Amino acid sequence: MKKLILSLAALCLLSAGAFAQPKEIHIISANDMHAKIENFPQLAAIVDSLRATYPELLIFSAGDNRTGEPLNDLYEIPAYPMVALMNQIGFDGTTLGNHEFDSGQKGLAKLISLSNFPYICCNILPDEKWGIHTVPYKIFFVDELRIAVIGAVQVGPSGHPDTHPDNCKEILFRPVEETVQEYQWLRDECDVVILLTHIGYEEDVELSKSVPWVDLIIGGHSHTQLDGGEIHNDVMITQDLNRLQRVTHTILTVEDGKVTGRRAENIEVTGHPGQNKIVAEMVRYFSDNPAFQRVLATLTAPMTSYEQLGCMMTDAWRVETGSDIAFTNTGGVRYDHLPAGPFTVSDVLRLDPFGNSLVQLELTGQELKDMLIATHYADISYGFPKVSGIICNVTFDKKEPDTKIKDLKITNPDGSKFDLKKTYKVITSSYVAAIANSPRKDQGRDINRTTSAVIQDYLEHQGTIDYTGAQRVFRSVSKK
Repeated sequence: MKKLILSLAALCLLSAGAFAQPKEIHIISANDMHAKIENFPQLAAIVDSLRATYPELLIFSAGDNRTGEPLNDLYEIPAYPMVALMNQIGFDGTTLGNHEFDSGQKGLAKLISLSNFPYICCNILPDEKWGIHTVPYKIFFVDELRIAVIGAVQVGPSGHPDTHPDNCKEILFRPVEETVQEYQWLRDECDVVILLTHIGYEEDVELSKSVPWVDLIIGGHSHTQLDGGEIHNDVMITQDLNRLQRVTHTILTVEDGKVTGRRAENIEVTGHPGQNKIVAEMVRYFSDNPAFQRVLATLTAPMTSYEQLGCMMTDAWRVETGSDIAFTNTGGVRYDHLPAGPFTVSDVLRLDPFGNSLVQLELTGQELKDMLIATHYADISYGFPKVSGIICNVTFDKKEPDTKIKDLKITNPDGSKFDLKKTYKVITSSYVAAIANSPRKDQGRDINRTTSAVIQDYLEHQGTIDYTGAQRVFRSVSKK
């Protein structure tokens, strides 16, 4: 009888194992949405459709939820429309992007307090006085599976994310890889481990080499469109273009506490035929501000590059302030094309959404040259600055043709020699003045006018504008 009982027990165990099914985790991920609230009704429809089939669907953002749309960024509580829309859709979590800091420490704390989802970031240590409440990781439960999500934000050469330094005062940022490794213990506690990063695609690939214990990296910051997911060093990496053009649907298959299958597909958001009516009504409410549609000037030919738009921006600063020279970091030019037709307040605020002020400096030609090079290295992922009042011929090193400057020759707009000893009146943004670490006697004076307001003044004074073929920065690569 004892043998019979044991045999029956063994048979039950075998039967249970034979019928045990692998479990799936479904994730929708977005990154660098940059306040594209117009696409939220479509995103909500996509989420609704997937939730009908997968009720435990998880939704994550890899940061930079804000900055880029005046309807959001200039709201009474800056960036609240994005938070309200993410709450409505039911996001499960976000990491911090560098632009989450654009309204400063108090602004970030306010947004976090209004969010129904956690801000997951392991490498930030804010002073308690700011009330910035983040968590380094979060464990989610899906069909009895434990999913650990660890967040991380990029840290630039200056020791903080790419935002104005004042927005990060009294906040310590730790190196990403070193800090992430401290959470390897989650591998033993959970069935799935995910990194939610805002550090850039190439950095994600590099990070994957040192985190073989991670199943998935949901990335952001570089706006890199991947075809579904890529496997690097046995870690899947996903990322999409910015401004909510696409999201990624990732499916993880889990058996016996291990991920045994990973697949991902891109879903088009722009142009999606469905809309969630409640979310559409929320967007309509937030969009009801005719002041943003005021026409400032007429663009008689389309703008087709960052260079053309950068030329217009810096012309505006130089002309309206009576300066000799103007320049801006290329990362401050937020889009690269604009069709011919009306140039509105909204167009300006999307182009220059940061709320920086203008700073005027008295610089020698040599000090200006040094400052331009310093700005390039501080903003290296975007390239050499955009300029007005000068022409720049930049020669890059043959071994590092995308980054390292070997020589910079500056000439006057008519091609005549630029005097490195002469003193010039130079205008730039408060952000550039803060990040450009170069030797100069004059650190600049804030003229108490925002960069975007001066662009608006310039456009109104011009009436019509045409920047066809405008180019002031010329790039070459050294032969040696």
